[in-house]
Amino acid sequence: MSNIAIIPARAGSKRLSQKNILPVQDKPMLAYPLMNAIKSKLFDQVIVSTEDEAIGKIGQESGARFLKRPESLAQDRSTVVEVCQHVLKELKKEGMVPDFFCCIYATAIFLTSQDIIDSFKLLTESSKVNVVMGVSKFNLQPVQALEKKEGGLLKPMWPEYASVQSQFHPSLVVSNGTIYWAKTDRFLQKKTFYDDNLMGYEMPWVKALDIDTKESFEIVKMLAPSLLA
Repeated sequence: MSNIAIIPARAGSKRLSQKNILPVQDKPMLAYPLMNAIKSKLFDQVIVSTEDEAIGKIGQESGARFLKRPESLAQDRSTVVEVCQHVLKELKKEGMVPDFFCCIYATAIFLTSQDIIDSFKLLTESSKVNVVMGVSKFNLQPVQALEKKEGGLLKPMWPEYASVQSQFHPSLVVSNGTIYWAKTDRFLQKKTFYDDNLMGYEMPWVKALDIDTKESFEIVKMLAPSLLA
């Protein structure tokens, strides 16, 4: 059984420049998920996919392989599915087709090696599961969302839940932008992580902060001393 880890890390983030390599406790953010992937001892290769030579060098210095992606896959609308497809196709040219692969986001710095191991177990313990996705509960109930209408008026998106107590709302989780495990053959066939046989690996929202602004990065730096201890 062979596994690889793919860490997408493009340079061109618009909202928070070079966010993937911003320093947290004297290490670039990219280094944390990369080192935890290596620490899990699950992978034949840990691959950083980037168009940027400097990011690729940081990945290599942390113990990963740098696989350069084309500029066409480093645009605002480039998807993580396309990036993973590119890596897997390049490996196939080398005669390496892993049974499973794990896509780990470069900003998932609070994801632990044990999270990587435990989520992999969910994928392998049932033959029916094709994808495992890192998920978290919503901080606020999404079924109580209000849609902004013309003139500043608000209207419930789901009026059937407007007066329903929260304990009677559906149990909902959301992809938290940390980790995906997938069976390689199935992924290349379906070209999506939203497989019919999808299972969630649930983790607290604090492990999956969306780091896209200066404010969110400051929060991460404040949490780092306790969560990276």
